[in-house]
Amino acid sequence: MSQQSPVQYRRDGDIAVIEVDNPPVNALSAAVRKGLAEAMTRLAGDAGARAAVICCKGRTFIAGADISEFGKPPVEPYLPDLIGQIEGAAKPVIAALHGTVLGGGLEVALGAHGRIALPGTRMGLPEVTLGLLPGAGGTQRLPRAVGVEAALDLVTSGRQISADEALKLGLIDTLAEGDDPRAAGLAEARRWLDEGRAPRRLSETAAPDADPQTLDRWRARVAKSARGQVAPLRALDVVADGLAMPFADGMAMERQAFMDLMRTPERAAMIHAFFAERRAAQQDDLAGVKPRKVDRIGVIGGGTMGQGIAASALMAGLDVTLVERDDAAAEKARGGIGKMLDGAARRGKIAQDAPAALMDGSFRAVTRYDALAQADLVIEAVFENMEVKQDVFRTLDGICRPGAVLATNTSYLDVNRIADATARPQDVIGLHFFSPAHVMRLLEIVVADRTAPEVAATAFALAKRMGKIGVRSGVCDGFIGNRMLSTYRAAADHMVLDGASPYDIDRAMVAFGFPMGPYQVGDLAGLDIGHATRQRKAATRDPRERVPVFADRLVEAGRLGRKTGRGYYIYDDETPAGRPDPEVEPMLDGIRADLGIAPRQFSDEEIQSRYMAAMVNEGARILDEGIAARASDIDVVLLHGYGFPRWKGGPMHWADAQGLDRIADDIARYAEHDAYFWQIAPLLADLAARGGRFADLNQRKDAK
Repeated sequence: MSQQSPVQYRRDGDIAVIEVDNPPVNALSAAVRKGLAEAMTRLAGDAGARAAVICCKGRTFIAGADISEFGKPPVEPYLPDLIGQIEGAAKPVIAALHGTVLGGGLEVALGAHGRIALPGTRMGLPEVTLGLLPGAGGTQRLPRAVGVEAALDLVTSGRQISADEALKLGLIDTLAEGDDPRAAGLAEARRWLDEGRAPRRLSETAAPDADPQTLDRWRARVAKSARGQVAPLRALDVVADGLAMPFADGMAMERQAFMDLMRTPERAAMIHAFFAERRAAQQDDLAGVKPRKVDRIGVIGGGTMGQGIAASALMAGLDVTLVERDDAAAEKARGGIGKMLDGAARRGKIAQDAPAALMDGSFRAVTRYDALAQADLVIEAVFENMEVKQDVFRTLDGICRPGAVLATNTSYLDVNRIADATARPQDVIGLHFFSPAHVMRLLEIVVADRTAPEVAATAFALAKRMGKIGVRSGVCDGFIGNRMLSTYRAAADHMVLDGASPYDIDRAMVAFGFPMGPYQVGDLAGLDIGHATRQRKAATRDPRERVPVFADRLVEAGRLGRKTGRGYYIYDDETPAGRPDPEVEPMLDGIRADLGIAPRQFSDEEIQSRYMAAMVNEGARILDEGIAARASDIDVVLLHGYGFPRWKGGPMHWADAQGLDRIADDIARYAEHDAYFWQIAPLLADLAARGGRFADLNQRKDAK
């Protein structure tokens, strides 16, 4: 192989070192596969080599496929054949693992005869998260390595496991010490030679037994968690069926299932989501713009949102000062943040001893703004009121050092007006976190009219550091996500006024793929929030707008949702997740009678069609106004902030798949009965008329 190859073959005594160097994540590109195949051929003919180590330079072992090859015709050598070549070697081959060993990378490791991992290594088969299943032997070798139930868990969930868990399962043979994968691999290979070990091939290992009851239990579990997805159940069947057939037949079955899934709409949607998330951070106008340094941040407000922002920042290694109104509130915030960090430690997100170290060394809760004088960035998370927020920013303007970034966590309000409260509007930006902020990955980055480019770049850098997916938005009421939420929730409310039950709508949208229906979400968030929004907009409301008076009736009766035990649903010890309230339907009947509305039935299909048409139509307006840069950015917001089913790709991708002409026809039909609400967005009308797609607009890079 040439010096330009991303795979190099060298000898360390009688052990061959086959090293992959394909930054940034050593993806399995065609060149890497070719280099590995050539290295294995060279190993077979190298009389001086008694064993081999496959390892990688950089920060990780092979982390999966090369995403640049997605959707293109496959190029030889094919991965299953390469792994078969590695496994078939007559000399022991050790895979030395570090970083993230995912997908095809883990399948390569399973093809090796032995596996050693550095501390901190994480591994998994995430193909189901792309609408696929492992297609290079993962469904067949993994059960032979770890047993049936562990294999079913990993293959159908796509979750990653730690090196410690991998050792317990038998996925790796040894947990190494130190931080040098090459040295660890050489030591393991030397031990194999000293002990006279021969190659151990998983393809030659007997498949474990699985009783029918175990498989039935797993099918029921996966069917419930998959919620309509195809890939997890197909992956389960391939694992289960492969146990009863020769390895070669199992491999052929796996390959056929992989190719079948490649042709599904689900796979196309999940691949779209994958690329959309990566595309969201790409901003042409910020190319080459250097972000400001951010190590010390301030958080104003210690409520649930402020606590979540602070906890997320602490987990990202930032120094955090939180300002509250008095000592009692500051202490309460400290306690809440501590609990969030403890929960992160229990989930394995941070080290077990990290919470105490972070709270003692990197966090302080204070009552004076002047503690923020040297902060690099301050995030305001106080009550959603323009006057209150403007007052906070006037105070920060007089205290924070020049160049500090001043961010507002507003969900709806005009960031330009907030910036106008300062003498430095160029330093002001919106950072709309989603609750709970230490868990939710979405961060809407709201760039105001006078926000400096380096401030916008700083926001994207901060999002990356905090493990968030940053999506750029322009300034408007509700930005991208909440503006769309207001519209599709209005469509649901109109259906309730016209005769649908809130429970009908929730059931239909859960069947569509949402984890919860809109009225379940309302109860969870608190019905007083929607009530406050309607009150705020009342003065500017068009008289033709239909108002969901039933929602205000519930609030006026003190029924605010889960926090009061009653909203649309009843929450008690009997049904903590909620059950329909028999008093709601009579209340709705009375309201309809007062309004002179003759109620009618709505099928699940019509509920879904109206709900989605409203969502897509508003997305088209947001695109046309330049609030969102790309249709795919809207998809990312709805996927990560509003529970849109990932296997449908996001509302704009879903609309393309349905056909925009069909959605336009639906809107025209709905407009016959409500011409005010169902006004088709000009962009949607234009695309539908000429057979276009929202995907055609994804080359647009910058929101206004």
